[in-house]
Amino acid sequence: MDQVDRVDQVDRDDQVGRDDRVDRVDRLLAERIPADRGMGAILAQYMRSLAAHGEECAPAELEKLGAIALDLAGACLAGRPGAEDEPAEEGRSRALTARIDVFIGHNLGDPELSPSVVAARHGMSLRRLQLLFRERGESVAAAIRRRRLERCREDLADPGQLTVPVHTVALRWGFTNASVFSRLFRDTYGASPSEFRRAAAARPDRQDAP
Repeated sequence: MDQVDRVDQVDRDDQVGRDDRVDRVDRLLAERIPADRGMGAILAQYMRSLAAHGEECAPAELEKLGAIALDLAGACLAGRPGAEDEPAEEGRSRALTARIDVFIGHNLGDPELSPSVVAARHGMSLRRLQLLFRERGESVAAAIRRRRLERCREDLADPGQLTVPVHTVALRWGFTNASVFSRLFRDTYGASPSEFRRAAAARPDRQDAP
């Protein structure tokens, strides 16, 4: 077996392992969690309270509350039949990735947000952070850039923000260089930010917008 064949075999083995883990998680998530007793009751009561009062909380508070909800849900699933088949480290990695996603979303407007900042904030090495994201097929930097562009796209398509300069929208979501932002936006959406905004404003369903 030459080197190429060995690499292909490793890739196939890795894919089989990932598929098996996904199947176990899917089976686990498909089970109904009783909400009238134990951890299920605690989770249900917490989620009802969050739904009732979440709008009263600041974004930073919602981030913390979301992390608590994930911990409670993880605790519920950990006690279900079949959960013992999932390595503890794998479960912790999934929970950590969810927290990282929340952190990135809350800090997209910070120009200093970077993979190194994310890693430091979560007490991990940059290499470990990159490995967590590798399974998703997207680097940390690419995920941050994509989510920033998505938020800019949403704002540029918002008829209530037509008078907000494009560079202000870009800066709001962490892009400090207007030319770089314009190039990234065009590469992603096939039009410049200004062209995209004009096209969005001209859509028939936006004609009656205030």
